[in-house]
Amino acid sequence: MIEIQDLGKWYGSVQVLKGCTTHVDKGEVVVVCGPSGSGKSTLIKCVNGLEPFQRGSILVNGVSVGAVGTDLPSLRARIGMVFQSFELFPHLSVLGNLTLAQRKVLGRNATEASARARALLDRVGLAAHAEKYPGQLSGGQQQRVAIARALAMDPVAMLFDEPTSALDPEMINEVLDVMTALAQDGMTMICVTHEMGFARRVAHRVVFMDQGEILEDRPSADFFGAPETDRARAFLSRILHH
Repeated sequence: MIEIQDLGKWYGSVQVLKGCTTHVDKGEVVVVCGPSGSGKSTLIKCVNGLEPFQRGSILVNGVSVGAVGTDLPSLRARIGMVFQSFELFPHLSVLGNLTLAQRKVLGRNATEASARARALLDRVGLAAHAEKYPGQLSGGQQQRVAIARALAMDPVAMLFDEPTSALDPEMINEVLDVMTALAQDGMTMICVTHEMGFARRVAHRVVFMDQGEILEDRPSADFFGAPETDRARAFLSRILHH
């Protein structure tokens, strides 16, 4: 579903991604972890063209992300993205947030878009909040709305960029529960997260990054059981003890 080959990216003279190669099969869940500044978020933003890259290639469902002539808005409509900040439109109701892109991008009529939105709000446990505005919701509820909004576009894959990092601890599990259910339903997912319990429970593979490089790319049980690199061992020893 997603093929990343020898990816290189620079900000000016600073190289932030160094020869990154990995893949995500259909229905696979891959967690990307590593210390702050290791290039995790940049990597997944390259997958849907939010960040340009200068070397290598990315294929998503057979479409080349970096190729001249690729319709990036159309591609992004097929790749759901959930950010740290919820990126909801504050002046639109929850229902309005979920129906806008369906109507503008997918061409659904108001009835179709509303039916799809309400079904997804029910799926993430927020059916009763359809007419509220984002400011009336908790952070965890807003993030679940953001997930439902991404799902409303019928994506072939979902990208999560530290979706729980802006949440109070008590709200984290309600978002992780939705993500776990998505994974169990067979959604193809790349998740940048420090939630190692989620990674252990849900991820098929773990990609560990440091200083712009992929140091490990292994089945999650192998990664947590016996990381191969000193850097990964040090990272896990710190993060698992807190």
